Amino acid sequence: QVQLVESGGGLVQAGGSLRLSCAASGRSFSSYALGWFRQPPGKEREFVAAIRMGGSTRYTDSVKDRFTLFRDNAKNTVYLQMNSLKLEDTAVYYCAARITSTEVLALGASWYAYWGQGTQVTVSS
Repeated sequence: QVQLVESGGGLVQAGGSLRLSCAASGRSFSSYALGWFRQPPGKEREFVAAIRMGGSTRYTDSVKDRFTLFRDNAKNTVYLQMNSLKLEDTAVYYCAARITSTEVLALGASWYAYWGQGTQVTVSS
């Protein structure tokens, strides 16, 4: 069983920055593919970014060049650095993980086996 705990959400003005963290349990963190999803108010959950075992990343188009996803295997933590935040980034952000033995990565929520409880990010004008 893998437990994921997100932190770092909060209220920020448009144009500001936040760094989300997701701390994972387990001794196989380096074998986790990790993703971030978000659910804006009244909308469905959507893919934001994901990172493979080896560290390569994928982003949804709306956050490219603004968000950076990176992992620290020594700390069992993945980080989502969010810069130039926009009103439309307001959402509950969820960390997700799947244990994998390859560099495969999927962008669909159903591929991920483990989920955190979510952290609220609110961007104000």
